[in-house]
Amino acid sequence: QAQNPKPHTSSNMGCSKSKEGKKPTCFFVLGGPGCGKGTQCAKIVEKYGFVHLSAGDLLRAERDSGSENAKLINDIIVAGKIVPVEITVKLLKAAMEKHGWEKKKYLIDGFPRSPDNQQGWVKVMRDDVDMKFVLFFDCDEDVMMKRIMARAEAAGDEKRTDDNPESAMKRFTTYKEQTMPIIQLYEQEDKVR
Repeated sequence: QAQNPKPHTSSNMGCSKSKEGKKPTCFFVLGGPGCGKGTQCAKIVEKYGFVHLSAGDLLRAERDSGSENAKLINDIIVAGKIVPVEITVKLLKAAMEKHGWEKKKYLIDGFPRSPDNQQGWVKVMRDDVDMKFVLFFDCDEDVMMKRIMARAEAAGDEKRTDDNPESAMKRFTTYKEQTMPIIQLYEQEDKVR
């Protein structure tokens, strides 16, 4: 349980071409709220040239767009719950297409967060994407809370609607109940680093 979690990395981050040569390679990036997923992803992008797709950022952008799903997404985020997989996978797929399949290397930050997310990903994307492994950042809850509150303070009026103690506690509960089983599933498949 580290304060500044560091994932296992190799010189090429496992980015060999897939057998077909057409599938983009992706890595899921998971950990509790405020553990530093976005910060570490930025460093990996800089060093290895990945495209970073944050499920949370995509959902917040969709919410702010005023789309038909905006209110639903906002209500779910504020409640610390998980947005329906159909919405999240659609946004991730659209973002990957926007960046071009030729980019080949994607960090998918904050997804999958639940068994439903994982099953939805497999159903829609299994044949189109080569998912190598999960980068898992393990961090103490009190450290994550401090980071979330520091992020909220630094953001001022632009802070995230879920960067408050009440939403954070709900997010921690959701993480333990919904996301940890996904991490354990991938551990059984020897896909957690």
